[in-house]
Formats: sequence, structure tokens, C-alpha cells
Amino acid sequence: MRFRNCFLVGIICSAFSAPSIAAEPTAKIDAIRSAGNGPWSAATTWEGGKVPAAGSNVLIRPDHRVVYDVSSEDAIRSVHVGGTLSFDPTKNTKLVVGLIKIQPGETVSDDGFDCDAHVPAFDASRPRPALEVGTPEKPIPAGKSAIISLVYFEGTNKESWPAIVCCAGRMDIHGTPMNRTWVKLGVTAAVGSKEITLAEPVMGWKIGDRIIFTPTQIGYGKKGDSSSEERLIASIDGDKLTIDQPLLAEHQGTGEFRGEVANLSRNVVIESADPSKARGHTMYHRNSAGSLSYAEFRGLGKEGVLGRYSIHYHLVGSTMRGSYAQGLSVWDSGNRWITIHGTNYLVVRDCIGYKSLGHGYFMEDGTEVYNVLDRNLAVAAKSTKRLPKQVLPFDGNEGAGFWWANSLNTFTRNVAVANGLYGFRFEATQSSSFKLDLNILQPDGQMKRVDIRTLPFVRFEDNEVHSNQGLYGINLGEGVNRVGPDDKHPFVVRNTKIWNVHYGFRPQVPSLLVENMTIQSAYGVYHPNYDNHVYRNLAILRTNTEPFNRGHDDLSVQYGKLTVDGLTFDGVRSGGMPLIQISDDNPNGNAITHFRNLKTVNWNDTSKQRAMINLGGGPRPQPKTEKGVPIYVHDHYGPGRHAMVVSIRSPEYKANPEAFKSEPPLTGDESRVAEVKDVPFPELLHPVDDLPPATVIISVRKQSDGKLLVRGTCSDNGVVKRVVVNGQEAKATTTNFAEWEIALPASANVTAFAEDAAGNVEKMKHEVKVK
Repeated sequence: MRFRNCFLVGIICSAFSAPSIAAEPTAKIDAIRSAGNGPWSAATTWEGGKVPAAGSNVLIRPDHRVVYDVSSEDAIRSVHVGGTLSFDPTKNTKLVVGLIKIQPGETVSDDGFDCDAHVPAFDASRPRPALEVGTPEKPIPAGKSAIISLVYFEGTNKESWPAIVCCAGRMDIHGTPMNRTWVKLGVTAAVGSKEITLAEPVMGWKIGDRIIFTPTQIGYGKKGDSSSEERLIASIDGDKLTIDQPLLAEHQGTGEFRGEVANLSRNVVIESADPSKARGHTMYHRNSAGSLSYAEFRGLGKEGVLGRYSIHYHLVGSTMRGSYAQGLSVWDSGNRWITIHGTNYLVVRDCIGYKSLGHGYFMEDGTEVYNVLDRNLAVAAKSTKRLPKQVLPFDGNEGAGFWWANSLNTFTRNVAVANGLYGFRFEATQSSSFKLDLNILQPDGQMKRVDIRTLPFVRFEDNEVHSNQGLYGINLGEGVNRVGPDDKHPFVVRNTKIWNVHYGFRPQVPSLLVENMTIQSAYGVYHPNYDNHVYRNLAILRTNTEPFNRGHDDLSVQYGKLTVDGLTFDGVRSGGMPLIQISDDNPNGNAITHFRNLKTVNWNDTSKQRAMINLGGGPRPQPKTEKGVPIYVHDHYGPGRHAMVVSIRSPEYKANPEAFKSEPPLTGDESRVAEVKDVPFPELLHPVDDLPPATVIISVRKQSDGKLLVRGTCSDNGVVKRVVVNGQEAKATTTNFAEWEIALPASANVTAFAEDAAGNVEKMKHEVKVK
């Protein structure tokens, strides 16, 4: 099926085909039908007085509510939910099943995975069919468990079965909440340790839970150094726990760089019954509802099959605004953890992804905007093959913890560890056969064709990557071919840590502002596209080669201006390479570099080539342009007395060599310096905040006093001034209204919007009907 230029009642459809989810026939099959409300185990709940047995197809008819109250290994072939299937929270339950489909009507079929091809038009006046494994208000409580085990039935489509599919229904899956699903180590865990100290107390963790210790050693080229260790909790008390087996590697837990401990266990589990035979998958389609929290999705994801992921939001558009995935454990996935496909306003928070083939947290087709990925952990997403007939042809599926092609989303407080090739990867490559002018939702609700390479972040802040097995920490825009936002809407990257990786930060986008970044890696800033780049407070630590690379590495070309205000090299051993490399070529004559507040600490390079600024190694063809790329070090000789450093191969030097001198260690064997004055430190970027905030109502709960407790999230590229809910201002519960709440008088509807400090008022208000 193909969607194009589609925007109706908040539905945004991708402009791409989805060949593996093509329209399918819906051959009807016989089923045991519900007779009315009642428990699954009661004969009176079913027509004919017969409880479903192994191999049965089951239909829960519209307006019927069936409570699943058994724990059985007998495999039900399929359950078609036209009414409500609710798991009994007072009992331990287990359902082994081939297919659960939540959709309006009474059709029972083995196919129909492309819901758009057969589901009736959404009728908001009718009750939604629903699967409830706990609810947000009443999750499955501690001490009880609920398990759905997805099993393959011979003769069914192995590319689609087994599965849970929500087609314009409601799927709520909620386990017992935890205060933290993963935390940092509080003390280094040595080899042989069994006694562990966490950085903060945890609640909801229990004896027998499966936990992982993330690696803290550089993984590139060192087999075994970047493997996480799985253990079981033997005892726990606040921030102290004991594990069942001693650790085999050291896990750093003091200082600035520390590893993580993550809890994979939940009391609600969606699993594949036999992952080696057939893995299951889960899907939300557009016009669906419901959320996921504190549940465990294990052994899911069909290897090498497009659209069959552990958790898949499929072409939802804005129809599920208010939905969230929180506190999930998604591990041992054959095909990604959480895929956000053609979907907007989704909130993914406090989730753990561990072991995946292909990218982990993945935005599939480049149309996704205003999604929030906050405080998620991505561990061991491995490189694998491209998926057949995938939407974006340039995606190599090389194992990024976080991967996206449209940056107009929020990434905050996430950590990526020991992933295949990338921790974080923004990729968007245009070709003659594939254009990146896509239909994108605008702040006023209209659709507009936009080159997605030109869209900056809503927010990218407080993210971290370490101990990657692959090459890159953060690869920002490799393949964009120097296309990006303008200087009024730059990419902004704040408060970033990159450590124990090979290539630390590869910034290929133009118009980039980096504030407060720390890099400890083999390479620091690598293969950059210096074009309106601004760096403030950059620290490069213990890097052993090419700390601050020349433009486009061996191409040695710089297309625009670069300023760096506050750069510290600490403990660098650059192997004869200079700390800062000079770019040779200046094709458009605009390239120039300015440093201010530049310093070194514990500079340990003792080679004869020791230099602060010099030409780099590798292929070095003669410069081809009329101008070189001079580097100014402001106030090097005192206030207002600046150093201008050039290459001895540059036109500037060759035109007047007597004006320059050698000054080790500032210069090296192929660089020279001259003192200059009256050179201003330029202002390159001129950010304009014309993007309004994006608000999402997460929950509306009726309290005992009759009031409504409303909670939500808000994202913005600047400072949020206020969130207004039904005319009243909400209270921020975390910084910048990233989370907020308010108590309101009872009402039939709740409407929220936000305003930022720049005066931008959100036009796409979020409205929720109170039931």
C-alpha cells in the first residue's frame, strides 16, 4: 500500500511504500466466541459453554469484557479482540498464543497485518477494542506476574506470525513501576566483585532479577573488552546489592566516566516462546491508543524482515499523541528494539535496549517529528544486513544505539554503550534516485515538503556514549553532503560525554553549535565539516591521535568559518600528530578558524614532531586554492595580541615567508606563526527561536477528591515559559517542563499547550477527552 500527501484528522502518512506489509486477503475462520462478560476460565463466558482449548481461535465480541485469569501452557492459536481482554491483576497469568489482534468488528482471520487495508473507518463514538495487561492507573502489582508467550503455528505466515497487532484498538501493557530502570555505578566494581554499590537507591528491583553491567573499556579492536556482563540479584538494599556470580571484568564507577547497571526483569513479559524457531513482534497502527510501561519484551523481532520489530509504531502519524513507552526492558531482539515509523509526539523514556540485530531506537522513514527520547539506555545494537525493500535505501543497518534521518525530535539524557558501529547516528543521503524532500508536519498542523537535512534538533542535550565496539561515538550527518540548516536554526548539541570509543565526534553537518562536550577517545573531533561551526567549552582527554582533525580529514578542505572558545587538551598523547590540524584548501575563500581560551594540561607527547598546530599526517596533496585556512589563536601573546598560524604550503606563507616565524610548541615543522592585532573573534551563528514548544498529555487520572491529576511532557529548543492546561498554568516537575503536572476541576476535556520565552505559542494543542 502507498500513501502520499496524506494529512487527515491528525493522521500523517508516509510517502513511501511498505512492500512487506502489503494488502492481504482476510479469509475468515471459525472461532470460539464470547457470550458476554466474564472470566476466561468460566464456561458461561463462551458461546456453547466451552472454554477455549489448545489450538482454538477465539473472538471476544464487541462490548464484551473477558478477564484472563489462568496460567496455561496450552497454546491458543489466535485471539481476536473486538471487545476487551483484560488480564486479572490478582493472579499470576500466562497466555501462550500465536496471534493477538485488537481491532473493531468480529472478523477472525490469520492475516490482515496491514490494518489500513481492511479495518473499518475509525469511529470515535464507539468503545475501542482493548487489550489490557494492567493499566496506567492499575498496573500488574508487585508479587503478581503476567506473561504473553508468542508461539508459532505451522502453516501460518512465518514473516508475520506470531504477533500482537493493534489496529485502531487500545493496547495497554503495564507492569510494576520502578523509580529507576538503570543507574550509574557508585563505586568501581573490580574483577571478582559480588558486592556492588549503585550511584543511587533503587526501588522495585528484587532478588532474582536479571541485571547487566555495561562495559567501561574501549571496545574497538579489543575482543571481549566491551561485553556486558549479565548477573542475577542475590540480595538488595537501597543502593547496595549482591550478585550471584563474581564479575569477570572491571566496571568503572568513580569519577566523570562510569558504567551503568540495568535491570532487565519485569513482572509483565511479552516473549517469544521459542526464539530459535520463530520470533514474535508487536505493532501499533494508526488510530490506535494505549501505552507501554515497565514491561519486558524479550526474544522478539524477526531477523531480516521489514516491519517486524520488537515494538513497532507503524505509520501512526499524530493519531497516538499521548502514548508513551516508559521503563521498558527490550532485549535479545532479532530486529531492533523500538521502531518509530511515520509517527509523531511519541514519548520514549527510561527504557533499556540490550542486544539487537540492527539499530536499537530507530526512526524509520525520515518523516518522524516531535518525538521525545529521554533517559534511555542502548546497549549492544549490532551491525547486520540491510532489510529487504527498506524505506531509506542509504541505511546500512550497521548497529547504532540511536538512529534517525530527521532531527526535529528531542534526545535528552540518553546513554549508548557497546553498540555495533555508532552510538548515535544521524544519516540522510540524497541520490539521483532518492530525494529527501519529504512531507513534514509543520507547527501549525499543515504539511509541507522539506529537505529533512535542513531540520535541526528540537533538543539534543545531556547525552553520553561510551565503550563502543564499532567506530563512532556520535556520527552527526555523514552523507548529508554539506546540506543542513542555516545559521539562524543551527544544530545545537549540549552537555555531551563521549569516552572510550575510536572516533569520538564526527560532525558533518553545517551550522553547528556544540556547548560543553568532553571527549576521551582514540580520535577527538574527526572528519569534520567546519562550516559555521561553533564550539564552546570543549575538553579532549587522553586522545592518542588526531585530537582536533582538519576539515574532512584526508581531503584537508574547509568550506566555512569555525570558532572555538574554550578548548582544553588534557593528558593527550597524539603520537607525533599536532593537537590541532591545519586544513589545506579553502574552495570558496570563506574558510577561517579562530581559537580563544586554548590550553593544554599534562601534554605528554615527547616526539620530535610535538606541536600545538601543524599539518596532519596521511595523504597530503598540494593545496589547490588561492587562499589557505589561517588559524587565529586569540590573545596568545597577551590581551589583543593574537597568533596567526599558517601552513608553510599555504599561499599566505609563500607570498611573504619573512612575516612568519617558527615557535615550538605552538608551531611544528610545517607551520609558522605571525603576531597580528585588530582581529575580532567572530560571531558565526545567529539563532532565532521561531519554533513553538510541543506538548503531550501523558495521563489524566481522576482523584478521590474529584479533581483530575494531569501529567505530561513538553519539548522545546529554548526555554519553556509556561504550560497551560484548561486555562491554568501547570507546575514543572523537571527542568524546562520536560515533565509537568496540574490538578484540575473535573472536566469532560483536557487541553494543553505551551509558550516559550521567545513568545512562540503552540498552535497544535493537545486535547484529551476524559472518560
